[in-house]
Amino acid sequence: MNKIIYLDAAASALKPKSVIDAEVDFLQNSYANSGRGICARSIAVDDMVMQTRNKVAKFINADSNQIIFTSGATDGLNRIANILTNQDGYSNSSVVTVSDLDHHSARLPWVELLHRGKVSKIQVCDLDENLDIKIDAIPKTDFLVITAMSNVLGRAQDVEKIIATARNKNPNVITIVDASQYVVHGKIDVKKWDCDFLVFSGHKIGADTGIGILYISDSEKFTVDKFGGGMVTTVMGDDMILESAPTKWEAGTLPLTQIAGLNVAIDESEKNRPDLNLIKYAYDELSRIEKIKIITSPESAILSFVVNDMHPLDVGAMMGARNICVRVGNMCASWIHRYIGIPGTIRISVGSWNTMDEMKQVIEVIKNIVK
Repeated sequence: MNKIIYLDAAASALKPKSVIDAEVDFLQNSYANSGRGICARSIAVDDMVMQTRNKVAKFINADSNQIIFTSGATDGLNRIANILTNQDGYSNSSVVTVSDLDHHSARLPWVELLHRGKVSKIQVCDLDENLDIKIDAIPKTDFLVITAMSNVLGRAQDVEKIIATARNKNPNVITIVDASQYVVHGKIDVKKWDCDFLVFSGHKIGADTGIGILYISDSEKFTVDKFGGGMVTTVMGDDMILESAPTKWEAGTLPLTQIAGLNVAIDESEKNRPDLNLIKYAYDELSRIEKIKIITSPESAILSFVVNDMHPLDVGAMMGARNICVRVGNMCASWIHRYIGIPGTIRISVGSWNTMDEMKQVIEVIKNIVK
């Protein structure tokens, strides 16, 4: 087997040729800075940024002034935590609720703020027998972090119902959705979900690294967390007047090449969803092997498993030696692994480029490894 079989889409998607072409074309033929020029080329870049922002807004059913470009989901989640705890009148007695489904990026910013005395408590949502958030047990809280789909379990959470339940217990709760995995497999509707903040990374849907989306429902309400060029209309000595949203949230030069690629990646992701029949086939085949324990359910968007008496790193290394790329370890999701009592898993995740023939080859390799 000489061809690389890439089964790590959940970590980062391979880039469609159309995205690569869009970025190369931008760099070769259209590059200029945005928001800082009045020549035709600069204005064209401003138009490109606006078109991409509008496309993202439509993609998640938001308004364009609610869409903030970031460097990724991790950047967005850290910014949200800092934005919320640095508002005038903020109380350090606030309570944050998270879940064991969370990626490190969704929860660790709050852990740090707890250590610094910026929040008083971190609560953890109960999970049900399917390892989904137990909606009727969501506690009253000030901030609620929701992982819309775990990168270990691959199950979509009922975000709309989770938020509605949290608001019934506290109408003023601030809700934060990490949609990094969900965005690949499901339709995001921020208005229907009624979330206050949402993030995802472009590289999960085939855009470049270094571009993410931060959605802020009331983007004029909060005090900005970054300062610099482009986000002010006027500076008078030590005073400044901010631009309106979204510009006031985007200090400095934007990741323009990545934005050009994101414009195309959204179209590609909507046309070419991963074929989850490949995951179902792998589940059916591997579930017949006595030495393999599958962690995910048959309808999950990914497949995570362990092999009895074999370390996940060893399995991953042997698969890698046969040109198969999978993710092994705790997936930057320590809490769910601790919850189910294992140190790590082997994860198979597919993209639109994967085929059934590839998956059949992979299953044969796994069978040979675990013999």
